[in-house]
Amino acid sequence: MIHGPTSHTYYSQRLRLHYVDWGNPDAPPLILLHGGRDHCRSWDWVAEELRHDWHVIAPDLRGHGDSEWSTDGTYNVMTCVYDLAQLIHQKKLAPVTIVSHSYGGNISLRYTGLYPDSVRRIVAIEGLGPSPKILKERENEDYADRIRKWVDDKRGAAGRTPRKYASLDEAYQRMKEENGYLSAEQAKHLTIHGISQNEDGSYSWKFDNYFRVWPPFDIPMEELHKLWGAITCPTLLLYGADSWASNPAEDGRSEYFKNAEVKLYENAGHWLHHDQFDRFMSDVRAFI
Repeated sequence: MIHGPTSHTYYSQRLRLHYVDWGNPDAPPLILLHGGRDHCRSWDWVAEELRHDWHVIAPDLRGHGDSEWSTDGTYNVMTCVYDLAQLIHQKKLAPVTIVSHSYGGNISLRYTGLYPDSVRRIVAIEGLGPSPKILKERENEDYADRIRKWVDDKRGAAGRTPRKYASLDEAYQRMKEENGYLSAEQAKHLTIHGISQNEDGSYSWKFDNYFRVWPPFDIPMEELHKLWGAITCPTLLLYGADSWASNPAEDGRSEYFKNAEVKLYENAGHWLHHDQFDRFMSDVRAFI
């Protein structure tokens, strides 16, 4: 039985952003940062396990969960790095421990490289972004072609109506299709907290569809590698054997870190913290 947290808001770049607080404010601070098209309540099982030893805070990224959507429909990693920096600054959480997933891992690793003294330890589940192979292919694309594609994709997102589900059960079935490793309880919980009811009685996911359109440019890879190399705290990089993500121990990216350990999870996909929860919690407890 999961005992819920309290909801709070903070402001970053004029947006009202949401986070949940699991109490225990005198304990060391721990941030749980979710991935793309997810939400903060995805961490509830993890938070329930850690709340007695840590002051657990789980934010909703901009455009996700109960946080506001970007007014211009633009989502890039460095903007979210600022949002995370604001949360840690405003709530005086440094030095903080971070456990993060996917897009949230990308954000938190960059923050840690920028402010190494503000992070005690960091866990990133498949959080290094696209593989070197994909990035190399992207670099070979013509700049103008890349920008034109971004314009076309943005225009397409503007004309796209969020998918509507006739019932919660229909949305639940979609959640199960997305990740076959999820138990019925997990899928139901993630669906309930990840969906809103529309005025006509149908249901739609909370995240902004514009998030699907990636900006045409990011910081140069050599600068990102420098940020990874600037991280001084112990770092744990986790990967699922059945995931689409590239393993940094095999593709060379782990070499940019000074103090990182890579662990591979069998029988787990991109959401390995759901797929292999007991092992994940054991590893996280031992690490943090």
